[in-house]
Amino acid sequence: MNKWHKALIASACLAASAAQAQTVNIICSVQADWCDLIHTVYTKLSGHNVNIVQKTSGEALAQLNAERENPKTDIWFGGTGDPHLTAAEQGLTQEYKSDALKDLHPWAQKQAADAGYRTVGVYLGPLGFGYNTERLERFNIAPPTSWSDLLKPGLKGEVQVANPASSGTAYTMIATLVQIMGEDKAFEYLKGLHKNVSLYTRSGSAPAKAAARGETTVSISFIHDVTSDAVRNFPVKSVSPSEGTGAEIGSMSLVKGSPNAEAAKKFYDWALTPSAQQIGLAAKQYQLPSNKNSKIDPRMPDTKKIKLINYDYAKYGASIERRRLIARWQKDVNSQPNE
Repeated sequence: MNKWHKALIASACLAASAAQAQTVNIICSVQADWCDLIHTVYTKLSGHNVNIVQKTSGEALAQLNAERENPKTDIWFGGTGDPHLTAAEQGLTQEYKSDALKDLHPWAQKQAADAGYRTVGVYLGPLGFGYNTERLERFNIAPPTSWSDLLKPGLKGEVQVANPASSGTAYTMIATLVQIMGEDKAFEYLKGLHKNVSLYTRSGSAPAKAAARGETTVSISFIHDVTSDAVRNFPVKSVSPSEGTGAEIGSMSLVKGSPNAEAAKKFYDWALTPSAQQIGLAAKQYQLPSNKNSKIDPRMPDTKKIKLINYDYAKYGASIERRRLIARWQKDVNSQPNE
């Protein structure tokens, strides 16, 4: 092999390496419109080859576990924080301290610290209910204002919530109720709620969409999911339960052993900037952004008007606790008839 051939091969290798460094593979656990806008904007801004696949937070965690020995994902963006904390504990994600950390709200910084900086908060979303105003009027039912209201006989077959095995939204509900009521009383409540549930959906946003379409009367949802449908002129309103409620800290994690770590870090830094955090708003998503300098839209939840519990993210994000509570729900609640 002459020098020219060697130089050509070396040049090709360098080019291939550079091309790979310009790729970032993202699991996106927010709404499809938001994922699509991230893809469009960041591709144009960075010039990188951005591959995005949308999955629920439960599905994302399962994929990272399946890829543990040969990671194909670089970034996991969005979705409830509990499974991100689980991924950190299981060694699926790696420590990274962005320069943008200092610009984030304390709740986002605490999420990072709790995970040993293997994840970070990108938005906050309180849990609540959505309800279809037209169906309530048709059935002559008062709007629910409390967790106890969802047990009323008039709502039999009229409530939808996601399945906690696939949805971080539903797991947040279980963890919230356990912290409000105590575990045994919370599961007695969930058994009672089961009688009124018509469907446990795969994704956490699906019940809100079903309420918007008039397929169910009440959804247990993050409030921002209901707002997104309300601004599209669907007949839905949201409420936070009077007994108190939890909130998700939507998070972002850098995958350990990711194939494009440097490109992933650039995306991670960008996603924490105020301009990047406006993309959710452009997609009609109304979570509270984690950067203190991000614009706050009046349609975003006002946490001063919501009775938020002191949610223990570290405890309920631990893999053993998450698995245990989901297994108990499967055994004590989901396996029971709802007649």
